[in-house]
This record gives sequence, structure tokens and C-alpha cells, in this order.
Amino acid sequence: MAFSSRSVAFVLPALLVSMLILESAQAAPPKDAAAVEFFEKKIRPLLADNCFNCHSTNTNSQGGLRIDDRNALIVGGNRGAAIVPGDAEKSLLIKAVRQTDKLKMPPMKQLSEQQIADLTKWIQDGAVWPTVEFTLPMGDPSPEYERLRKEHWAWQPLRDVKVPAIRAADWAREDIDRFIQVQLEEQRLTPVSDADKVTLIRRVTFDLTGLPPMLEEIAAFVKDDSTTAFATVVDRLLASAAFGERWGRHWLDIARYGESTGSARNLPYPHAWRYRDYVIDAFNLDKPYDQFLREQIAGDLLPSNSDAQRDEQLIATGFLALGVKDVNQRYKVRFVMDNVDEQIDTVSRAVLGLTASCARCHDHKFDPIPQADYYALAGIFRSTDLCAGVRNKMGGGGLDYYDTDMLLKLGSPTTVDADSGTKRGEINKALAEARAELKTLNETKEGNELAPDGRQKQVVAREKVAKLQAELLAVSDPAMQGPVAFGVRDSKTIGDTEIRVRGEAEQLGPVVARGFLGVIPIADPPRVNPNQSGRLELAQWLTSERNPLTSRVMANRIWQHLFGQGLVLSVDNFGVTGDSPSHPDLLDHLAQRFIRDGWSIKKLVRAIVLTRTYQLGSETPESHLATDPANRLVWRHSPRRLDAEEIRDATLAAAGTLNLSRPEASPAKDFKVIELRNNGPEAQRLMAGAVNSTQRSVYLPLVRNITPTSLDVFDFATQGMVTGSRDTTTVATQALYLLNDPFVRRQALAFAARLLKQPDLTDAARVDLAYQLAMGRAATTAEIERASNYLTEYETAAREVLVPKLAQPARKPGKKAATATRPESATTNSVPTTDADQKDRTDDPDKEEALEPTDPKHAAWISFCQALLGSAEFRFIK
Repeated sequence: MAFSSRSVAFVLPALLVSMLILESAQAAPPKDAAAVEFFEKKIRPLLADNCFNCHSTNTNSQGGLRIDDRNALIVGGNRGAAIVPGDAEKSLLIKAVRQTDKLKMPPMKQLSEQQIADLTKWIQDGAVWPTVEFTLPMGDPSPEYERLRKEHWAWQPLRDVKVPAIRAADWAREDIDRFIQVQLEEQRLTPVSDADKVTLIRRVTFDLTGLPPMLEEIAAFVKDDSTTAFATVVDRLLASAAFGERWGRHWLDIARYGESTGSARNLPYPHAWRYRDYVIDAFNLDKPYDQFLREQIAGDLLPSNSDAQRDEQLIATGFLALGVKDVNQRYKVRFVMDNVDEQIDTVSRAVLGLTASCARCHDHKFDPIPQADYYALAGIFRSTDLCAGVRNKMGGGGLDYYDTDMLLKLGSPTTVDADSGTKRGEINKALAEARAELKTLNETKEGNELAPDGRQKQVVAREKVAKLQAELLAVSDPAMQGPVAFGVRDSKTIGDTEIRVRGEAEQLGPVVARGFLGVIPIADPPRVNPNQSGRLELAQWLTSERNPLTSRVMANRIWQHLFGQGLVLSVDNFGVTGDSPSHPDLLDHLAQRFIRDGWSIKKLVRAIVLTRTYQLGSETPESHLATDPANRLVWRHSPRRLDAEEIRDATLAAAGTLNLSRPEASPAKDFKVIELRNNGPEAQRLMAGAVNSTQRSVYLPLVRNITPTSLDVFDFATQGMVTGSRDTTTVATQALYLLNDPFVRRQALAFAARLLKQPDLTDAARVDLAYQLAMGRAATTAEIERASNYLTEYETAAREVLVPKLAQPARKPGKKAATATRPESATTNSVPTTDADQKDRTDDPDKEEALEPTDPKHAAWISFCQALLGSAEFRFIK
């Protein structure tokens, strides 16, 4: 409960004014002097002499296990908990030191019977470990907390605001217009005139679908003089599949969607595309936003009527699983708590517009979020398995990071094959022996000796390990048995968690009951089920109609995507350091309307675009600029640059090459879960595939750190954190991309071919058609004349260069030029000295693609079309 979580933050400090003695996790029973003496004389020296060299914070933590900390022993490493206080027989540590199983510790020696008996007695008696004391100032929370809760605008309940009365009553078409107009009248500003029809259909088509309008759609709208003409266009766009692809991409920005772990070791997420498709489908189906959120937070805990619905809800929880992960983290407990922090940050900023993760190490410095509230949420996610198919291991290689237990199986449950279980056991045994052999060879000179086949023994041993890993995957990997997804599920261990002192994972303070943020005063919040993680109740709390932030934040995001900026500029931060709303009454009106209309995103989008405010022109009277230069009062519709996906998709549309079908899965779907290098063969295939693809940009592979150039150069979303608002920059690399990139050149060639395939058109008519396809408008007389002169001059100059060249045997247009090969691959019989996939290609020459015209006229039109695609007007909408 929220109350219980807050009580730790506010009551406890009052009891302990200047210092707090913090017990270690799952504190041992009261310690008498004899138990402590036994530990210090018998157990600590034994562990230090035999274990710390490989399993401590100051040296190493092989297997992800630390033995120099009681809590770390309980949490365990890659094999699970090392000790179970009070039950020595269930403790993996005792099994290891007895050396009766395949796990034998310490290596190359054995403890005496007396040492094993001492360890057994210590664990059986509760694993007493002397308390570590931390001096922690715990003064009362900031006196500002309570005041901020009562006064800061964002945390107040939604208001039933009255639609304001306005003087010029004939201007407004909708209540939303009246909220805008009343503030304009206060500043003695009048809105500019309405946009013309061509401008308007281009604007709304890009805003709703991310695509330019087709020529016949423009013509039909211009011709339609009915009062419902624009509403007809809007309804058509909302019903199109392109709407979900455009608005689903907005949510993927917020969900920090990526198809790999990122960070120090970049491992692929081969099944992430299922979440991408789920989001697109949800927007196209107009799934109520509250249901959309519940499925992403707790889809595995919601009831389902069929296997298909169950699968959909499991896939939805990918929202919590697809963040950045540092799989190279040495310590499992830190890996877990870092992932918990990432989940808290994502949920709080995406849904609530709050920076709750700032309370990980101390009470929030600005917003009334005490550290105890953070760990109330942390307990929920600590009780949740993060099923992203990966685990932590410092310095791992190959498939070491792949965890097949952390995958969600889709479809109907399948029966377990007994034979496969036997085979898994045999392979596991062989793999353990192969790993031990490899470890020995790596640590001795024998590893450099040659095997019978002439290769180093350690190379042969490494290949043997890799082969056995692949065999084990073939019989144990759920992804090879059927469809799987990334997401979350409740952990086998459910419970509250402790405050971490200074945010350090191993330094444990008092336990905090699972609950929610007290900054939002919701009466009678859901009570966390003690037998579940609490995610279901968190989802209910987030989507409560009494929670003012969820609806406000989303209504503001929708406004931002339609006007270029939100009513609250800081769309991801509604806290004290964020911005205040320019139209607070309008924001609450939109939030209330959003809830009243069943949390329908399409209905709110439709209502906003049908306002007169949305349909304004983009003129800039000097007097208005002087009063409101940032257009915060919305006296015009501000022009905006197309985002990266829109520029790429519009380029394909103009060239006539755009493929609107949804691809199957993702190019990353077949990647093994091994480290990806930015200059490796997988990266090269992804980048080449992005250049060659003609499908919508939302379907391009989005492996972190290997972003397609067409997206990266135009301020693509930051894939490591919530990105509610992208940057918009103008930099030299964008111009260089438009001049030189193979994708742009290829589409310019296709664009020119499209125009030249119109045999009945004059060159002047082709220029006009080019403007219509690229800009959505007819060319002016001056533009036609200027383009015609350019084409004539270019064709004359090109003839001097191209005619001699074309006399030689020519490649087909668009065929790649031959590139020099590296010496070691010059002949088919040469044997590579290293695995091709592991070869460092940093210094390899770039492969240039020759996209050649067929004749001087073709060359002139390619140049002209590329100029249009690189123009400012092509990249901006008014």
C-alpha cells in the first residue's frame, strides 16, 4: 500500500534522528557472542583463504557469486542461492565443498572434514554474520514535500472545467477552440487565417499516418466542397493501417524500443519485433489506453479467453523487458537492481511524467518522492522475473549470456519429451567436462601446444565447447521448439525489498512494503496481493480515473504530436523541474474527455484535428511574433520538420518504390544471442538491408548502436530511455547524407525513371508532376522555367562525360560496382585463419555502390529529383 511505503519514510526518521543501524538482508537471528566468535574464528578465515580469491568484490566473482557478503550468498550467482540459512542440506555451498557432485569447490583441493562440518553447523544455525553498521543521516523529509503535494499543479485531481465564454463566438468550431481563443483574446491576439486545402491535407496525412497524401487524395479533397470534406479525410486516415504504424512508433519512442541490450556487451533481442507489432496493432484497433497500459504492466496476470489473447498479453509485457541491460555486470544483485531501476524509470516517466528513479539513492531533491516510495515500487519489480533471454556474466563469450529459462513460451502448452530430458543431461555433463578442459588449457602452457590437426589445443577445445553449446540449445531452447516472446512474469520468490543505502545494491536498510508513489493522493488504492508481485495492482493504480497524471500525460503527448509541442513542453517531466502548462484548463478538459470517451486515442486525435485551431495557417505577423514568439498561445500552426521515418518514407513514396506491406518478423530474428560488434558482419548485413529495404521505416531493424543511417542522421529516438520528444537539429551530416547516401541516390534514380516513363508528358509537365509527388503541390511557372533550364544545362554537361563511358560495356542501372577484395579472400581455396564473423573489419574499405544513369537525359533528371528530395520544402510541413 502507498501508506505503508510512505510510513517508513516519514515515521522512521522521526524515531532515528541522526543515525540508523542497517541490518544485512534477511537478517540472521539475534546473535550471541558465541555465534559471532564461531564465525570470526572458524568461518570467516575459511572463506577468506579458500573462496575470496575467486568470489569477492575486491577480486573476482566467478559464476556471478560473491562469498564475502551474507546477502550475496543468499542471492547467489548463476546457479542460484549459495546458502539457505537454517537448512544446510539445501545449500549449494555445502554440496560444492563435499565434492560429491559435478560441482567441486574449491578447485584443485578439498576442505577437511572438520571445515565442512564447521560450514554445515554455521548454515544450520542461521548463518550468523556480524552486522555492518552504516552512519546514515535520516532527518525529516523536506518540509516542502507536503506543500508541493497540495500546490503543484500536476498532482491535483482533474477539474471539471467550464468551457470559457469568448467574444468572437463565430470563430470557434469546437470547445477546444474556445480554450485557445480565450487566452488569445486576453493577449489581444487574433488567430491567423485558415490553411489552404492542399496544405491542410498534407499536414493531417503526415500527422496521422507519417506518409504524404496521394495525388488522387489531394485532388478529391480539393474538389469536395461539402462541410464534411475534412472529416471524411480524417476518418479515412484513422481507419488506415498506416495510422497504427505512425502512432505506434510514437509509443515505441516512449517504450525505448530496441532489438538488443546495448551497453558494454550488445546482445540481440531476436523476438523483440513481436512487441513492436503488438503496439502497432493496438493503435490500429484503438485499444483503450487504460487497457493498453494494464497489458504492458501486468498482461501475464490478466484473465484471457483464448491462447491468442494470452499470447498477446504476454507479448505486451515486453514493455518492461526490452530496455538496455549491462550483461557484463559482475554481480547478479547489481544486475537485478539496475534492471529494476530501469523499469521504474521507464514506467514512471512514460505513464506519469515523473522522474521517480531519482529517489534510488536518496529522497528526491525536487519532487515529493521519498526513497521509501522508490523501494515500494522496487519490491514489485524485484518480485518479477525479467524474461529478456539474457543473464549477467563478466567477461563472457559466445552463448554465455543466453538464458533460455528467461523466455516466455507462446501457444498451447506442450508435453515434455522424456528422451530430450535425458539427452540434455548427457550434453550438460559433456559440456561441463569440455569447459573444465578449456579452463585448464587457458591457464597452462599446454593450451598453446598443437593438436593433431595442427591447431592450438585451446582453439580446438573452444570449438568443442561451442559445438556442445549449440547441441544443448537444440534440445533445450524454447525458441527452437516454438514461438517465444520477451516480457515478464511473477518470480518464484515474492516479497517486499529493502531500502538500499546510497542506492548500493548490497547495502541493505529497512524493508519497505510494496506499494505506490505517495505523491499522488488516491483514496483507497489497490492493496497488493501478498501472493503476487503487485504489478496487477500497480497497473490498476496507474489507470485509475482518480489518478490525474496518467490521463494528463497522455493527452499532452497527443497534443504534442499534432502541434509540434505539448501544452506542457516537458512531456516526460510533470514534476517541479518540468514546465507548467500553457493552457491548464484545456489540459484538464482534454484529460477528462479522454477518460469519458473510453480512453480512446483515435477519438481524441479526431476531436483535435477537427478544431479550427489545428487547421490554422502558418503565417507569422510581426505583432504576434513580438508578443508570443514561441507560439505558446497557438495563434498559428507552427511548421515542423518531418521526423526521420517520415523523410525516408516520403522519399520512397515520391520514387514510387514504397512497399506498404508488413514484413514478417525482423532481420534480427535469426541472430544468435551472442555479442554484436558495430563493425561485425551482422551489423553490415543490417545496414545494407536498411539501404535496400523499401518497407516503412517503422519496420527497419533497430539493434542498439547499429541504427540505420537514414534514421540516425535525422535525430532518431534515444533507444536507451523514454523519449517523448525528439530533438530537431540542422547539421552538416544531414546535407552530406542527402548528397551521398546510396539510399537517397537509389531513390532519386527510381524517381527519375518514374517521371521518364510518362511518354506523353512534356518536360515541363514532368517537372510539375515531380513537384506534386515530392511537395504535394503544383509547380509554379518560375519553378518550371528554372528546372527546365537546369535540366538542359545538366544534360549538355553530362553528355560530354557519359557518352564515351556508355560506349563501353555497361552495367544495368542500379547494379553495384565491383569492389576490391581483401588478400585473404582472393581465392576460393584460401583457408581463413579466423572465424569470419569474429574478424575485425574496422579498416576495411567502404563498399561504394555505383548507381549510374542510362543516358545524359536520365542523368539530368536524377540530379533534379535528388535536389527535390534534398530541399527544405520536402522536409518540412506547414
